[in-house]
Amino acid sequence: MNGKFLLANCVVALSFAAFVFFTGFPQARPRVVFVTGDHEYSSEETMPIVAAELEKRYGMRTTVLRSYPDENAEEDIPGLEALSNADLAVFYLRWRRLPKEQVEHIRKYLDSGKPVVAFRTTTHAFNYPKGHELEKWNAFAADYLGAPPGWGGEHYHYGHTSSTDVMINNQGTAAANDPILAGVDKSFHVRSWLYHVAPNYPPGDAKRLLIGRAVNPERKDAVDNPVAWTWKNKAGGRVFMTTLGHPEDFQVESVQRLIINAIHWALGKPAPTKWAGKINIDVKYHGIRKTAPGK
Repeated sequence: MNGKFLLANCVVALSFAAFVFFTGFPQARPRVVFVTGDHEYSSEETMPIVAAELEKRYGMRTTVLRSYPDENAEEDIPGLEALSNADLAVFYLRWRRLPKEQVEHIRKYLDSGKPVVAFRTTTHAFNYPKGHELEKWNAFAADYLGAPPGWGGEHYHYGHTSSTDVMINNQGTAAANDPILAGVDKSFHVRSWLYHVAPNYPPGDAKRLLIGRAVNPERKDAVDNPVAWTWKNKAGGRVFMTTLGHPEDFQVESVQRLIINAIHWALGKPAPTKWAGKINIDVKYHGIRKTAPGK
């Protein structure tokens, strides 16, 4: 009797082990860490709303880090050690000059080969002065995001009074069938003024998902440019990069679906089969404003 009981227990244990191995159950909820600080586009307000939606509707754990004491503080983002336990990092940064020990947390994460999602001004996340020991980080986007190495030169925009028509790329990459674009309209309009990244970015081995066309550009030389792409960076990490990110963009349901899908893709998860519904993201564009007194 004891032998049969022991055998039965072994069979149950082995069956459960096989179930866990093949299904991945039980699974910890993936941890997504948002790193924000961009001066201009209110990422410190939009990203927490996205994070809350991931927690409430999509079974993820999130942490949102902000520049301290406000978005204009270029030299301190407390809590970056959270990246050591992240399954995904989402960056929305602009012209930071973080201390070496904080940048080291970002470097370790990026060089680990873990996935990255990044928005708009993260192409020029850092702005160290010439000769600074961290000056090379001004150009990090080329290695880690498949984006131009900092602001200036061939990387500029078509004017604050312009906006952008966005369309799914139909030129040779089969973007229309990409899971990141599930439920995304074939064309839609956003408030972001178009960033110029072509012809050198994203790299030739990137997958260009969405193309933007400037509406009422302030420059006569405006051309269509990629506004969202996927790529594998130099560390082998999955990358989703978009040059969209004006706070009004996040009110567009196709942009919301794009982001939720991209976060799932970056984590190696399928896009949600059922859309949980439009997210209420009512954040105003404040531009670059002075730090409030007392901060």
